[in-house]
Amino acid sequence: MTLRQEYPRPQFVREKWLNLNGEWNFAFDDANVGVKEGWYKTDVAFDQTIEVPFAYQSRLSGIHDTSFHDHVWYQREFKVPNEWKSQEVILHFGAVDYRAWVYVNEQLVGYHEGGHVAFSFDITNQLNWNGAENLVVRVEDPSTDETIPRGKQFWEEESAGIWYTRTTGIWQTVWLEPVSPTRISKLRFTPNVDEGTVEVSFEVFGDRQDKLVSIDIFYKNELVIRDTIEVLENYTRRSFDLYNQHIFRTGFHHHGWNWTPENPNLLDVKLTVTDKLGEKFDEVDSYFGMRKVHIEDGKVYLNNKPYYQRLVLDQGYWPEGLLTAPTDEDLKKDIELALEMGFNGCRKHQKVEDPRFLYWADRLGFIVWGECPASPFYSEDAVSRLTKEWIEIIERDYNHPSVVAWVPLNESWGVPNIRANKQQQNHSLAMYHLIHSLDTTRLVISNDGWELTKTDICAVHNYNHGTKQEVTKYEIFKQSLNKKEAILASKPAGRKIYATGFEHQGEPILLTEFGGIGYKVGDEEGWGYTSVKNEEEFIEDYKRVMDAVHQSEDLHGYCYTQLTDVEQEINGLLTYDRKPKCDLANIKKLNHPKG
Repeated sequence: MTLRQEYPRPQFVREKWLNLNGEWNFAFDDANVGVKEGWYKTDVAFDQTIEVPFAYQSRLSGIHDTSFHDHVWYQREFKVPNEWKSQEVILHFGAVDYRAWVYVNEQLVGYHEGGHVAFSFDITNQLNWNGAENLVVRVEDPSTDETIPRGKQFWEEESAGIWYTRTTGIWQTVWLEPVSPTRISKLRFTPNVDEGTVEVSFEVFGDRQDKLVSIDIFYKNELVIRDTIEVLENYTRRSFDLYNQHIFRTGFHHHGWNWTPENPNLLDVKLTVTDKLGEKFDEVDSYFGMRKVHIEDGKVYLNNKPYYQRLVLDQGYWPEGLLTAPTDEDLKKDIELALEMGFNGCRKHQKVEDPRFLYWADRLGFIVWGECPASPFYSEDAVSRLTKEWIEIIERDYNHPSVVAWVPLNESWGVPNIRANKQQQNHSLAMYHLIHSLDTTRLVISNDGWELTKTDICAVHNYNHGTKQEVTKYEIFKQSLNKKEAILASKPAGRKIYATGFEHQGEPILLTEFGGIGYKVGDEEGWGYTSVKNEEEFIEDYKRVMDAVHQSEDLHGYCYTQLTDVEQEINGLLTYDRKPKCDLANIKKLNHPKG
């Protein structure tokens, strides 16, 4: 059975599409001779098969080879439905790590660099329409290059410490879509909770003459907005009054129509492109949530009310699929398990997650801090690559209400000398301001952990809580979290909280990595920041650490490390295969000590 058959782009849905996941032909090109020898041609036979969208390093790929292979090739045939002939055909890739060259019927249709977000090509002119079409993808993923954004993917052959098995090549869904020459090409929703409005902006690609765009907005299947706009230019922006002088639609009583984790209300949208005679050219289904995030008086506010964030660090790895969840249900299950433990969100760590995860976060009510894999080393090339990825990340994920914050840098990875190096400090500042220039609706954390520059949240990491026997170390940990002055004076990993020349400006303080209690369940060996022997000790140690957090007068949220074990790390609340290490109700009770 072919896995990952669900619609891959839940924020921008069209009715017709064709999934290309499944068995492809595959080959390693260790000598990098494929281009010279014409491996993109139709008469070339590859010597292996692979199950897309799983990387060759994973078990689900059918190959499960974790050694270095920097150049790989994919090939498969597909047939385009005859009824698509009057339309243009778009080939979509959810993500390919790291560089991809795409050929259709021996013709190069495009190139993409960046391993973490979607890209697409119009392949209409390359199709022959007479049966089998030949699709070939060449991938380059430099295993040891420390200037590309790689996150937790190790640049050595054997995973170790906090570094995991690499992902090379296609790791999200590949699919085809027929589109009209005149169609919606971009769509953004910007809610304004204070005014009770939503700004809808969209672009129409192609012939716009005498074209209309109808916008229908529904709340729980009830039509609340209907408008038809004559398309005069490619870009259109309109504001719609949703609350419309109805007090119970606002957040004045309970949550109204607003989106929160406790009440994840969403509004569904349908955009239809027609001409003035009523002929339909395009139709897109989407959704958004009325949600506002801001900081005030040293706290994070959600929809103008203080909101205490109880987050869990989520690496987004699976034992069978690595970066790729085996099924859509697995993505949903991770959120459900976190909610069952009393968390209201996650920090998705060093990974740009599959849009299906964000879809379930939107639907189930789960806050997400979005992050991008970092490069280990600083260089001008690394800056360029990270910047490009962030522009594409925000373009893809802007409409998800669950995403409330962006984290462009983590623990000075990729900026190892940021403490005093002005160039690296300027990179941090540039990322902070770039993201705010692209997205005014979310918070930005400049360098999660320590050596912060300009930032919306003072995000602090501290694993120095010791074991149960190390009473003095625990007391120091507890005191270091108690008041703002102690937190700001602390030096996690020997690093100051703010880089030289920067200081706390009153932003909310959150403990965004701590815990990591190591507890082995089963036979697999591994490590944690502390170690316990059984479930009773595990709960006791979790309580001890959480008590220190909850007694703090100046912490306004936390992110516990971590949701699951990953490879050699056994510091999760769940095992790598998502089995609870204890009664999850006990974790929930300790996350909510006051009920």
